[in-house]
Amino acid sequence: MQYFDHVNARTLREAADYLRSSKGSAKAMAGGTDLLGVLKDRILPQYPETVVNLKTIEGLEYIKQDHQGLKIGALTKLTAIAESDLIREKCPSLARAADSVATPLIRNLATIGGNLCQDVRCWYYRYPDDVGGAMQCLRKGGDLCYAVRGENRYNSIFGGMKVSESPCTARCPNGTDIPGYISRLRAGDMVGAARIIMRVNPMPAITARVCGYFCQEGCSRNACDENVSISALERFVGDYILDHVDEFFTAPEQESGKRVAIVGSGPGGLTAAYYLRQAGHAVTVYEKMAEAGGLLTYAIPAYRLPKECVGRTMAAFEKIGITFRLKTEIGKDIRTEDLDEQYDSIFFDTGAWKRRIIGIEGEEMTTFGLEFLMEVKQWMKDKPGRNVLVIGGGNVAVDVAVTAKRLGAVSVTMVCLEAEKELPASIDELRRAREEGVVILPQWSPTRVLRDDDRIKGLDLVRCESVFDLDGKFAPVFDDTVKKSVSGDSILVAVGQRTDLSFLGKDIDLETKNGLIAVDPESQMTSKPGLFAGGEVTSGPATVVMALKSGRKAAAAMNEYLGVKAAHVSSEVNGFLAFDPQGVLKSARARLPERLPADRSVEAEDTSGLEYDEAMTEAERCLNCGCIAVNPSDIATVLLALDATIKTTKRTLTAEEFFTSSAVVTNLLDDDELVTEIMVSGLGKGHRSVYEKFRVRSTIDFAIVSVAFAYEVGNDKIKNARIALGGVAPVAFRAREVEDYLNGRTVSEDVAAEAAELAVKGAIPLEKNGYKIPVLKTMVKRAVLKR
Repeated sequence: MQYFDHVNARTLREAADYLRSSKGSAKAMAGGTDLLGVLKDRILPQYPETVVNLKTIEGLEYIKQDHQGLKIGALTKLTAIAESDLIREKCPSLARAADSVATPLIRNLATIGGNLCQDVRCWYYRYPDDVGGAMQCLRKGGDLCYAVRGENRYNSIFGGMKVSESPCTARCPNGTDIPGYISRLRAGDMVGAARIIMRVNPMPAITARVCGYFCQEGCSRNACDENVSISALERFVGDYILDHVDEFFTAPEQESGKRVAIVGSGPGGLTAAYYLRQAGHAVTVYEKMAEAGGLLTYAIPAYRLPKECVGRTMAAFEKIGITFRLKTEIGKDIRTEDLDEQYDSIFFDTGAWKRRIIGIEGEEMTTFGLEFLMEVKQWMKDKPGRNVLVIGGGNVAVDVAVTAKRLGAVSVTMVCLEAEKELPASIDELRRAREEGVVILPQWSPTRVLRDDDRIKGLDLVRCESVFDLDGKFAPVFDDTVKKSVSGDSILVAVGQRTDLSFLGKDIDLETKNGLIAVDPESQMTSKPGLFAGGEVTSGPATVVMALKSGRKAAAAMNEYLGVKAAHVSSEVNGFLAFDPQGVLKSARARLPERLPADRSVEAEDTSGLEYDEAMTEAERCLNCGCIAVNPSDIATVLLALDATIKTTKRTLTAEEFFTSSAVVTNLLDDDELVTEIMVSGLGKGHRSVYEKFRVRSTIDFAIVSVAFAYEVGNDKIKNARIALGGVAPVAFRAREVEDYLNGRTVSEDVAAEAAELAVKGAIPLEKNGYKIPVLKTMVKRAVLKR
């Protein structure tokens, strides 16, 4: 065991002061939390510097009754509770639960407060951190709940619960609740899935087609087979949204009276416009081009993002009252200063469209790759050359190369600084490029355009040993002894773009940095209050989803600036995190149907979406990445059934709030917040309660299944039934469907049997814990029949 300071607190205030001043480096110990067991067994990689002993605090060890109800001090020993005549009379279930905990020795030391706050006993979580290497399960900061696929006989049969952000969501720049919407898909709730996505993304049909999908890199399934095809599922939902625009795009119920301008209609500007309009503002989007959409409309090839998809999205935005003023360039047609006077707030998303100079001899003979893509998207269908060279290794460079090949170029070669594994373009895009005959040359840098008067003949190249330094900064290192030349009659440059801030004019004096508008990273506000910016004008070239995030963040900050509260968006979670047990089995990910290379063009989309059955099958592969360890507390199950309240040094919580809000009970409490008292009321005449517990050994073991049943009897019928289940889910929970069924019924074998069937409804047993279902049914039936 590692060394730590031990402090005996004399008062609650003193204990709270220690915990508060430690800023997370101190832990409270009260008997029953098993903190010393955790430290002794070296379960966790980080240990507290100080342990604050609460058992030395006087006045928290009592059992009494007053006009409010039965009250138990947090430091009351479990033995005292088990042997209390008052508790045995008023709520025998609590006495029985306390008496069932471990051994007499432990019950003499353990307190009721400690029992409520104890940690889980899952084998993977309890595995010592210094034995055989760390086992980083979800609760310990990892990406996997090992019990889902491994030893799970003592784990939940009702799904999991979040203990941290899902690895896919954590890697999504926009923070999309990916497991949340996939859960809704599995349940057949398309509307629910769509609404979860639209909380953070108003254009999933677009992002699904162009996102780099960092989320898939974080998918837990990568450890066993293949990641869930999140891109295909998001596209499935996104297309559903566009097919049901009237349901998902509705004007706000109230107008705020505020006027907001969006300069630029790229993904950041459009996202800001959507959420600002939802808050009731009058939103006008200014766009210098003939159509809205920015790079979505003009730069991304139609074979990846059809113009129809963008057009339908723009129409949906117009439907909710967003006004688009096209062919209007701010800084020329309208001065930025005038715009500032006309609107209450402005958001700039003018993008990065200017060519970046790379500084090689003969560069003036090359063509800007982005301009090439824009011309193809609008009018050009001629090949850019017979043998085309493309400088760059990102997705834009791949778009340029593939487009050139499809327009008829005999050969297309990409010259890239990065090594193969470092290429910024996505794996799928590189695969498609190679399928179509594009040659990729990694680790080469152009030094000179080879020419014959005014005709391009090729490029001189030098070997690039590395692109970034140890700090991740762009600092390429070349080996001048390794050189070669490549032939070509056309050179397209796609190495990123830079911004043009000339639209700001002289009177809008915004702070800039490295040619970008400087903004607060949290609010996206510029140096001038009321003016906000996002997208590539603040970051330089970035992904669509990163621009989208900046627009959403800015909209929230603009609402705050305008003094308008945005419409509440529900984030309720329905029950535990369910998944299909069959989805645990190894399986291949869904792949979108693709056109054969010979059938691909610059105009028709390369892929088509999943069919309904395919989408549902893929959704079933998502494991929902929750922890399926169960709460070991016997007392928690009983207090939940008794509808108790838990008093802390800061507030009073219902048992349901305390035990079911988080899979880690102590996460609900502040660092310096301590449980002080448990109170049970409503223990009048006719009140009854029972506690049933199944375990392998009659002593020591925690509950494999437990059932607490509290109710009243009137005219021989059950009233106010409250039944709680323990050991079968991440937290003890009330079986409300069982309660509704029991209320108003007379106890009988048939009634108990039906209650038992309802109790296991929705269970999703895993490979080794299916036995808990008949055990739970038996326990429920026994509890109902017990007099």
